[in-house]
Amino acid sequence: VRLYDRLFSVPDPDKDEAGKTYRDYLNPASVRIVHGWVEPSAAALAPEDSVQFERLGYFTADRRDHAPGAPVFNRTVTLRDTWSSR
Repeated sequence: VRLYDRLFSVPDPDKDEAGKTYRDYLNPASVRIVHGWVEPSAAALAPEDSVQFERLGYFTADRRDHAPGAPVFNRTVTLRDTWSSR
């Protein structure tokens, strides 16, 4: 499972501050790969099929790397955490 986050660490990476470029603002934690277990029906999804994993978000089976014996899912949408505002 590939958990994607923001690509940049600031909202406007093109803003020229102190001679920095967008590369200076790349988020080193923009992707995290975790291993998990899924039901057999999720592993059998076709590439680019979407599914929701509880409490994590919506995921799409990877176009190139997804296979029934070794499924790969990419998070496409995170779920909002309503508890964080309380």
